[in-house]
Amino acid sequence: MSMEFIYPEFEVIRNENRCTNCRICEKQCSNGVHTYDPGKKIMISDDSKCVDCQRCVSFCPTKALKIVKSNNTFKENANWSDSTINEVFKQATGGGVLLSSMGNPTTLPVYWDKILINASQVTNPPIDPLREPMETRVSLGKKPEKIKRDENGQIICDLSPQIELSMPVMFSAMSYGSISYNAHAALAKAATDLGILYNTGEGGLHEDFYRYGPNTIVQVASGRFGVHEDYLEAGAAIEIKMGQGAKPGIGGHLPGAKIVGDVSKTRMIPEGSDAISPAPHHDIYSIEDLRQLVFSLKEATDYKKPVIVKVAAVHNIAAIAGGIARSGADIIAIDGFRGGTGAAPTRIRDNVGIPIELALASVDRRLREEGIRNNVSLVVGGSIRNSADVIKAIALGADACYVATAALLAMGCHLCRSCQTGRCNWGIATQRPDLVSRLDPEVASRRLENLITAWRNEIMEMMGGMGINSIEALRGNRLMLRGIGLNSKELEILGIGHAGE
Repeated sequence: MSMEFIYPEFEVIRNENRCTNCRICEKQCSNGVHTYDPGKKIMISDDSKCVDCQRCVSFCPTKALKIVKSNNTFKENANWSDSTINEVFKQATGGGVLLSSMGNPTTLPVYWDKILINASQVTNPPIDPLREPMETRVSLGKKPEKIKRDENGQIICDLSPQIELSMPVMFSAMSYGSISYNAHAALAKAATDLGILYNTGEGGLHEDFYRYGPNTIVQVASGRFGVHEDYLEAGAAIEIKMGQGAKPGIGGHLPGAKIVGDVSKTRMIPEGSDAISPAPHHDIYSIEDLRQLVFSLKEATDYKKPVIVKVAAVHNIAAIAGGIARSGADIIAIDGFRGGTGAAPTRIRDNVGIPIELALASVDRRLREEGIRNNVSLVVGGSIRNSADVIKAIALGADACYVATAALLAMGCHLCRSCQTGRCNWGIATQRPDLVSRLDPEVASRRLENLITAWRNEIMEMMGGMGINSIEALRGNRLMLRGIGLNSKELEILGIGHAGE
């Protein structure tokens, strides 16, 4: 032992009376935590390698295992937590940037949990979604300012290209390479069966998934990985990724260890080479430059597909959104600071960006004040965890929500936050064939469909309770929200009253 020793974050507790030395835990763990000692004829554990993915616990036939948080602590200090001290030790030893995956885990406020939904009672009675029609379909894209009719009084339906969704939820960007082939297959199939869309992320589109094109959003990021004419034509919409919530102002990086086989072919880069997307698009340094790319993509696809611009939620997001709305984009996607990721610098993930709730409210108000709200649809993401979050987002002004972490959890992710290692025991954030095969895309797809179907039913129930029968009537309807435990400035930004008002 030395000053470099850091006590393991997790401890493996094995009940020796139940353990039969079947060695299933050893076979299931890609991190090498469990090994068999033939001399002592017992299983032993290396706690330092455990990431608490719960794979061994789930597969132990005798339920002999459990993983617990270590109770070893440094001397108590309100300013210097155990994790802060350990991170200093790691950097003093290796001299590198700390990397983390998934979303921001810190105790900063979650505003969804401080917003309550109003309900109807007598004067505006609730609606029974089992007996009365309830409209959850939405269309994303530019909308006209007013209804136009021809000389015969018929409505002129001359809309810009739209995305049609059965409900206001889509699967957010997760690239092929950061997640496995089987995970992408599950997302694509589930989106198609549900009548919603999934996003390819910046890794291109595997040739096997072109058949899901009508339910696919293809992404163009600064690295332009996998971008070509057929790719652009394949999707129902094109998304320009300027930033993401987990790492605003930071580019993408997929380690060379994940650039293998079809990932290399799909991304159109050599095997084993790091896929690095620079932070800026080197052809975009102004709204005018962004407008050029927007119309280049529209020109390349004969103006048949809406173009989305995705940005991270940052302090001046309202002004940024105003510029994007004037760039010719059809949809703005905003990603909050709790958004997930395959890998990000820990300091960036935990300290840069703002909550999606505040960003959304600010953007919706700014676009309305400038009279350009109908120029674009708003899609928000960054820790949309359940159907209530969706309802609250719509009422704050969103047209639809992106979900990613919730989708991964539905497929089997246990949020162990070690995606960047490529050793995902659940076959999701990995390219190792033996691990990828652990995820059955049919089972994963069915679980995704179950989750989103359950959300849709809950959304209809909540809308009915509010006396609202369509998503369109809910959008921007902040009278249906009340805050609790929020100060006056927070309520002002959100544009909602306090509970009891």
